[in-house]
Amino acid sequence: MMSQSNHSFHLVNYSPWPLTGALGTMILMSSIIKWFHEFNMLFTLLGYLIILLTMFQWWRDVTRESTHQGIHTFSVSMNMRWGMILFIISEIFFFLSFFWTFFHSSLSPNIEMGSYWPPHNISPFNPFQIPLLNTIILISSGISVTWTHHSLMNNNLNQSLYSLLMTVILGIYFTTLQAYEYKMASFSISDSVYGSVFFIATGFHGLHVLIGTMFLFICLIRIYYNHLSSHHHFGFEAAAWYWHFVDVVWLFLFISIYWWGK
Repeated sequence: MMSQSNHSFHLVNYSPWPLTGALGTMILMSSIIKWFHEFNMLFTLLGYLIILLTMFQWWRDVTRESTHQGIHTFSVSMNMRWGMILFIISEIFFFLSFFWTFFHSSLSPNIEMGSYWPPHNISPFNPFQIPLLNTIILISSGISVTWTHHSLMNNNLNQSLYSLLMTVILGIYFTTLQAYEYKMASFSISDSVYGSVFFIATGFHGLHVLIGTMFLFICLIRIYYNHLSSHHHFGFEAAAWYWHFVDVVWLFLFISIYWWGK
Protein backbone atom coordinates (compact mmCIF):
# COMPACT_ATOMS: atom_id res chain seq x y z
CA MET A 1 0.00 0.00 0.00
CA MET A 2 1.30 3.47 -0.87
CA SER A 3 2.33 5.59 2.12
CA GLN A 4 1.68 8.88 0.29
CA SER A 5 -1.46 10.30 -1.23
CA ASN A 6 -2.23 12.92 -3.87
CA HIS A 7 -5.16 14.33 -1.87
CA SER A 8 -5.75 15.61 1.66
CA PHE A 9 -8.64 13.32 2.56
CA HIS A 10 -8.59 10.19 4.69
CA LEU A 11 -9.71 6.98 2.99
CA VAL A 12 -10.05 4.71 5.99
CA ASN A 13 -8.58 1.21 6.05
CA TYR A 14 -10.66 -1.88 6.60
CA SER A 15 -11.61 -2.12 10.27
CA PRO A 16 -13.36 -4.86 12.26
CA TRP A 17 -14.60 -2.45 14.95
CA PRO A 18 -17.91 -1.37 13.33
CA LEU A 19 -18.82 -5.05 13.02
CA THR A 20 -17.79 -5.94 16.58
CA GLY A 21 -19.57 -2.83 17.90
CA ALA A 22 -22.79 -3.81 16.12
CA LEU A 23 -22.44 -7.40 17.36
CA GLY A 24 -21.88 -6.24 20.94
CA THR A 25 -24.88 -3.90 20.78
CA MET A 26 -27.11 -6.66 19.41
CA ILE A 27 -26.01 -9.11 22.12
CA LEU A 28 -26.45 -6.46 24.82
CA MET A 29 -29.96 -5.41 23.78
CA SER A 30 -31.15 -9.00 23.22
CA SER A 31 -29.74 -10.13 26.56
CA ILE A 32 -31.32 -7.19 28.40
CA ILE A 33 -34.73 -8.16 27.00
CA LYS A 34 -34.11 -11.75 28.07
CA TRP A 35 -32.90 -10.56 31.48
CA PHE A 36 -36.29 -8.91 32.06
CA HIS A 37 -37.85 -12.39 32.02
CA GLU A 38 -35.16 -14.81 33.20
CA PHE A 39 -32.75 -12.62 35.23
CA ASN A 40 -29.69 -14.13 33.53
CA MET A 41 -26.85 -11.57 33.36
CA LEU A 42 -24.26 -13.70 31.51
CA PHE A 43 -24.93 -12.47 27.96
CA THR A 44 -25.56 -8.92 29.23
CA LEU A 45 -22.04 -8.84 30.66
CA LEU A 46 -20.71 -10.35 27.41
CA GLY A 47 -22.37 -7.55 25.42
CA TYR A 48 -20.88 -4.90 27.71
CA LEU A 49 -17.44 -6.53 27.40
CA ILE A 50 -17.54 -6.59 23.59
CA ILE A 51 -18.65 -2.94 23.45
CA LEU A 52 -15.95 -1.81 25.90
CA LEU A 53 -13.21 -3.68 24.01
CA THR A 54 -14.46 -2.22 20.72
CA MET A 55 -14.46 1.30 22.18
CA PHE A 56 -10.91 0.91 23.52
CA GLN A 57 -9.45 -0.46 20.29
CA TRP A 58 -11.35 1.89 17.98
CA TRP A 59 -10.25 4.94 20.01
CA ARG A 60 -6.71 3.54 19.96
CA ASP A 61 -6.76 3.40 16.16
CA VAL A 62 -8.17 6.93 15.80
CA THR A 63 -5.56 8.25 18.23
CA ARG A 64 -2.80 6.63 16.18
CA GLU A 65 -4.18 8.11 12.95
CA SER A 66 -4.42 11.56 14.49
CA THR A 67 -1.29 11.74 16.62
CA HIS A 68 1.32 9.47 15.06
CA GLN A 69 0.36 9.05 11.40
CA GLY A 70 -0.65 12.64 10.61
CA ILE A 71 -3.77 11.56 8.73
CA HIS A 72 -6.04 14.21 10.26
CA THR A 73 -5.22 17.03 7.85
CA PHE A 74 -7.06 20.36 7.75
CA SER A 75 -9.64 19.00 5.29
CA VAL A 76 -10.24 15.90 7.43
CA SER A 77 -10.51 18.05 10.55
CA MET A 78 -13.07 20.34 8.92
CA ASN A 79 -15.17 17.37 7.84
CA MET A 80 -15.06 15.99 11.38
CA ARG A 81 -16.24 19.35 12.67
CA TRP A 82 -19.21 19.29 10.32
CA GLY A 83 -19.90 15.70 11.33
CA MET A 84 -19.95 16.65 15.02
CA ILE A 85 -22.20 19.66 14.36
CA LEU A 86 -24.70 17.50 12.47
CA PHE A 87 -24.56 14.86 15.21
CA ILE A 88 -25.38 17.45 17.89
CA ILE A 89 -28.25 18.78 15.74
CA SER A 90 -29.66 15.25 15.56
CA GLU A 91 -29.35 15.00 19.34
CA ILE A 92 -31.26 18.28 19.73
CA PHE A 93 -34.20 16.80 17.80
CA PHE A 94 -33.90 13.60 19.86
CA PHE A 95 -34.47 15.54 23.09
CA LEU A 96 -37.03 17.80 21.40
CA SER A 97 -39.33 14.78 21.12
CA PHE A 98 -39.24 14.32 24.90
CA PHE A 99 -40.01 17.98 25.57
CA TRP A 100 -42.82 17.84 22.99
CA THR A 101 -44.33 14.85 24.83
CA PHE A 102 -43.97 16.55 28.20
CA PHE A 103 -45.63 19.82 27.17
CA HIS A 104 -48.35 18.03 25.21
CA SER A 105 -49.23 16.00 28.32
CA SER A 106 -48.82 18.78 30.90
CA LEU A 107 -50.54 21.68 29.10
CA SER A 108 -53.61 19.58 28.33
CA PRO A 109 -53.77 16.64 30.76
CA ASN A 110 -56.37 14.11 29.66
CA ILE A 111 -59.32 12.89 31.68
CA GLU A 112 -57.67 9.57 32.58
CA MET A 113 -55.22 11.55 34.73
CA GLY A 114 -58.05 13.54 36.29
CA SER A 115 -57.32 16.52 34.00
CA TYR A 116 -54.63 17.49 36.51
CA TRP A 117 -50.85 17.94 36.31
CA PRO A 118 -48.90 16.44 37.93
CA PRO A 119 -51.30 13.48 38.16
CA HIS A 120 -52.83 12.66 41.53
CA ASN A 121 -50.69 10.52 43.87
CA ILE A 122 -47.48 11.69 42.15
CA SER A 123 -45.09 13.56 44.45
CA PRO A 124 -42.58 15.43 42.26
CA PHE A 125 -39.07 16.23 43.43
CA ASN A 126 -38.36 19.52 45.10
CA PRO A 127 -36.49 21.40 42.34
CA PHE A 128 -34.43 23.36 44.87
CA GLN A 129 -32.75 20.35 46.45
CA ILE A 130 -30.79 17.76 44.42
CA PRO A 131 -31.94 19.12 41.01
CA LEU A 132 -30.64 22.61 41.82
CA LEU A 133 -27.37 21.16 43.12
CA ASN A 134 -27.00 19.15 39.90
CA THR A 135 -27.63 22.33 37.90
CA ILE A 136 -24.83 24.12 39.76
CA ILE A 137 -22.55 21.11 39.21
CA LEU A 138 -23.15 21.03 35.45
CA ILE A 139 -22.76 24.80 35.04
CA SER A 140 -19.50 24.59 37.01
CA SER A 141 -18.31 21.75 34.79
CA GLY A 142 -19.09 23.87 31.72
CA ILE A 143 -16.88 26.61 33.15
CA SER A 144 -14.05 24.19 33.94
CA VAL A 145 -14.15 22.57 30.47
CA THR A 146 -13.94 26.08 28.92
CA TRP A 147 -10.95 26.72 31.20
CA THR A 148 -9.37 23.56 29.77
CA HIS A 149 -9.93 24.79 26.22
CA HIS A 150 -8.32 28.16 26.88
CA SER A 151 -5.40 26.45 28.64
CA LEU A 152 -4.86 24.22 25.61
CA MET A 153 -4.98 27.23 23.29
CA ASN A 154 -2.21 28.81 25.38
CA ASN A 155 -0.17 25.58 25.58
CA ASN A 156 -0.62 25.47 29.36
CA LEU A 157 -0.85 21.69 29.76
CA ASN A 158 -0.74 21.71 33.57
CA GLN A 159 -3.83 23.91 33.87
CA SER A 160 -5.61 21.97 31.14
CA LEU A 161 -4.95 18.74 33.07
CA TYR A 162 -6.22 20.11 36.38
CA SER A 163 -9.31 21.77 34.91
CA LEU A 164 -10.27 18.73 32.83
CA LEU A 165 -9.80 16.43 35.83
CA MET A 166 -12.14 18.76 37.74
CA THR A 167 -14.70 18.47 34.91
CA VAL A 168 -14.56 14.66 34.96
CA ILE A 169 -15.00 14.60 38.75
CA LEU A 170 -18.01 16.94 38.49
CA GLY A 171 -19.53 14.66 35.82
CA ILE A 172 -19.14 11.62 38.08
CA TYR A 173 -20.60 13.60 41.01
CA PHE A 174 -23.64 14.55 38.90
CA THR A 175 -24.24 10.92 37.93
CA THR A 176 -23.95 9.79 41.55
CA LEU A 177 -26.49 12.37 42.72
CA GLN A 178 -28.90 11.43 39.93
CA ALA A 179 -28.64 7.74 40.85
CA TYR A 180 -29.42 8.68 44.48
CA GLU A 181 -32.37 10.77 43.28
CA TYR A 182 -33.75 7.82 41.31
CA LYS A 183 -33.39 5.58 44.35
CA MET A 184 -35.33 8.03 46.53
CA ALA A 185 -38.12 8.64 43.96
CA SER A 186 -41.66 8.02 45.21
CA PHE A 187 -42.87 7.12 41.69
CA SER A 188 -41.62 4.85 38.91
CA ILE A 189 -41.47 4.88 35.12
CA SER A 190 -44.84 3.04 35.03
CA ASP A 191 -46.68 5.72 37.05
CA SER A 192 -48.68 7.46 34.33
CA VAL A 193 -47.22 9.62 31.58
CA TYR A 194 -45.47 11.79 34.19
CA GLY A 195 -43.26 8.93 35.39
CA SER A 196 -42.61 7.78 31.82
CA VAL A 197 -41.57 11.20 30.52
CA PHE A 198 -39.56 12.05 33.66
CA PHE A 199 -37.45 8.88 33.68
CA ILE A 200 -37.04 8.68 29.89
CA ALA A 201 -35.96 12.34 29.54
CA THR A 202 -33.71 12.52 32.62
CA GLY A 203 -32.47 8.96 32.06
CA PHE A 204 -31.33 9.62 28.51
CA HIS A 205 -29.74 12.85 29.69
CA GLY A 206 -27.93 10.89 32.40
CA LEU A 207 -26.71 8.45 29.74
CA HIS A 208 -25.37 11.40 27.74
CA VAL A 209 -23.57 12.67 30.85
CA LEU A 210 -21.93 9.24 31.26
CA ILE A 211 -20.85 9.23 27.59
CA GLY A 212 -19.59 12.81 27.85
CA THR A 213 -17.65 12.00 31.03
CA MET A 214 -16.01 9.06 29.28
CA PHE A 215 -15.27 11.26 26.24
CA LEU A 216 -13.58 13.86 28.46
CA PHE A 217 -11.68 11.18 30.41
CA ILE A 218 -10.15 9.91 27.14
CA CYS A 219 -9.14 13.50 26.35
CA LEU A 220 -7.60 13.77 29.83
CA ILE A 221 -5.43 10.74 29.11
CA ARG A 222 -4.43 12.15 25.74
CA ILE A 223 -3.45 15.50 27.28
CA TYR A 224 -1.36 13.64 29.86
CA TYR A 225 0.52 11.87 27.04
CA ASN A 226 0.97 15.13 25.08
CA HIS A 227 -1.27 14.07 22.20
CA LEU A 228 -2.99 17.46 22.02
CA SER A 229 -1.52 20.87 21.27
CA SER A 230 -2.70 24.44 20.76
CA HIS A 231 -3.32 23.86 17.03
CA HIS A 232 -4.27 20.16 17.02
CA HIS A 233 -6.97 19.27 19.54
CA PHE A 234 -10.25 18.68 17.73
CA GLY A 235 -10.84 15.50 19.78
CA PHE A 236 -11.11 17.70 22.85
CA GLU A 237 -13.15 20.36 21.03
CA ALA A 238 -15.73 17.75 20.02
CA ALA A 239 -15.94 16.55 23.63
CA ALA A 240 -16.35 20.14 24.86
CA TRP A 241 -19.13 20.86 22.33
CA TYR A 242 -20.89 17.69 23.43
CA TRP A 243 -20.52 18.64 27.10
CA HIS A 244 -21.95 22.13 26.54
CA PHE A 245 -24.88 20.53 24.70
CA VAL A 246 -25.48 18.28 27.72
CA ASP A 247 -25.37 21.35 29.98
CA VAL A 248 -27.98 23.22 27.91
CA VAL A 249 -30.31 20.21 27.77
CA TRP A 250 -30.14 19.92 31.55
CA LEU A 251 -31.08 23.58 31.97
CA PHE A 252 -34.20 22.98 29.87
CA LEU A 253 -34.96 19.80 31.87
CA PHE A 254 -34.55 21.62 35.17
CA ILE A 255 -36.71 24.59 34.17
CA SER A 256 -39.48 22.65 32.44
CA ILE A 257 -39.79 19.24 34.13
CA TYR A 258 -38.44 19.88 37.63
CA TRP A 259 -39.50 23.49 38.22
CA TRP A 260 -42.38 24.46 35.92
CA GLY A 261 -43.93 20.99 35.83
CA LYS A 262 -43.85 20.61 39.62
